[in-house]
Amino acid sequence: MTTGLHMSNVTKYYAEGSNRIAALDQVSITVSPGEFVAVVGPSGSGKSTFLSVAGALLKASEGEVKLSGQELSRLSDRELSTIRLNEIGFIMQSSNLVPYLNVLDQLLVVKRMSGRVKAADKEAAKKLLEELGLGGKLKSFPEALSGGEKQRTAIARALINDPNVILADEPTASLDTKRAHEVVSLIAQEVKSRKKAAIMVTHDERMLEYCDKVYRMEDGKLTAVSPG
Repeated sequence: MTTGLHMSNVTKYYAEGSNRIAALDQVSITVSPGEFVAVVGPSGSGKSTFLSVAGALLKASEGEVKLSGQELSRLSDRELSTIRLNEIGFIMQSSNLVPYLNVLDQLLVVKRMSGRVKAADKEAAKKLLEELGLGGKLKSFPEALSGGEKQRTAIARALINDPNVILADEPTASLDTKRAHEVVSLIAQEVKSRKKAAIMVTHDERMLEYCDKVYRMEDGKLTAVSPG
């Protein structure tokens, strides 16, 4: 079975009055396990649509999206929901933590969506948080965390179900330079050590040093950027 993420000639149309606009235009990309890829480009270039299609939140109008060997257009809404829960880890611009849950429960709520929370799940969540430098924050609520700690919690939450693909949408948008480097360096480290296929959409070109490949999105078209 092919693992990672594969998009082949993917087009996504939106209706605008009587016209059809291609938000994505014949996009092809393959991201293999352990590979950390960045997508840069101006606002309105199609980056958000690209991530939504890659993350099984939107269906492509044309072309093929394969995740861990499964062709997404052939799956039912229920099957897509299961894929999003178990196969994809999302890291958003703002950490999107639940205000009334402590750090440990931010991870366990994801497990609860998959079924009952077992003792082994709790131990796995604690171990993961300790690995990400949050061992002393298990009982802390989001309001007591720094911006970097919130994003590290969000990274842990994205990893807790051991997904094959990580999708990060502007993960450094709310962070200062030092914290931004810490967070992207951590994502890169986890992608490598856990063999995840990962895509980061970013405006922050200082973060590209952590990525294996860089692509530019412009007018719905995706092109590889030569290193250097």
